[in-house]
Amino acid sequence: MVDDEPPALAELGYLLRREPGVGSVRTAASADEALRLLDRQGVDVVFLDIHMPGLSGLELASVLGRFKTQPAVVFITAYEEHAVEAFELNAVDYLLKPVRAERLAEAVRRVTMLVGGGHGEPADTEESVPVELGGVTRFVRVSDVRYVEAHGDYARLHTSKDAPLVRVPLATLEERWRPNGFVRVHRSALVSIAHIEEIRFDAGRAVVVVDGTPLQVSRRHTRELRDLLRRRASGESR
Repeated sequence: MVDDEPPALAELGYLLRREPGVGSVRTAASADEALRLLDRQGVDVVFLDIHMPGLSGLELASVLGRFKTQPAVVFITAYEEHAVEAFELNAVDYLLKPVRAERLAEAVRRVTMLVGGGHGEPADTEESVPVELGGVTRFVRVSDVRYVEAHGDYARLHTSKDAPLVRVPLATLEERWRPNGFVRVHRSALVSIAHIEEIRFDAGRAVVVVDGTPLQVSRRHTRELRDLLRRRASGESR
C-alpha cells in the first residue's frame, strides 16, 4: 500500500488484513519508498494513492508497468477524474475514498482472478473499462460490449443494458481490443465479432447486424471483415 496520509494507510491496512487470501501487507508513505521496497522483494499487487508528494501514483504505476514481472495495480483515491488514466495504465480497479469494506473485497477478488500462482504472474483475465455515472465509477466488462461508436474524443459502449460514454478515443479501443475479437467496420464504429448476428453483402458493400442494430461497413473495411470472418470460420489463426 502506498499513501502519504498515515490514517488512510492504517485504515486500508486494517481492512486488507481482514480479507481472506491476503498474505503479508507492507506499507510505504511515498512512491520512492515503495520502489525501494519493491527492489528488495516483489509483490502481487500495489494499492496506490494518486496525489502524493514527489512521484504521483499515476507516475509510479507507469514505472511499475516497465517491471519485468509487473504487480497488479489498484488505485485508491479521493478523485474521480483519473479513472480513464487508470484504465490506460491497465489498473485492475479504481476505488474512491473513503473505501468501503465490501468495495475493497471486490477489488481483492479482481486481483485474485488476475494473479496466477501467487507470484505476480498475470493469468488470463478479462479487461474492464471504467465508466463514470452520477459520481460513481463502475467497470464494464469487454465481453459485455456489443459495439462501440465514436463521439469525438469519446466512445459510446453499447451493451445489452445501456450505452455509457467513456473518454477514450475509438482508435485506442481498436488497438487494445483487437485480441478480444473487435474489428473496425467504419471510421466511427467498432464491433465485437462474437456478437455479429448477420452480415449482408450488396454491390461490394456490407452491413453487419449487431444486437439487432444494422451498422454500415465502409468499403475500406469490407474486404478486411470478409477475410477475417472467413479465417475464423475455417479455424485459421489471425
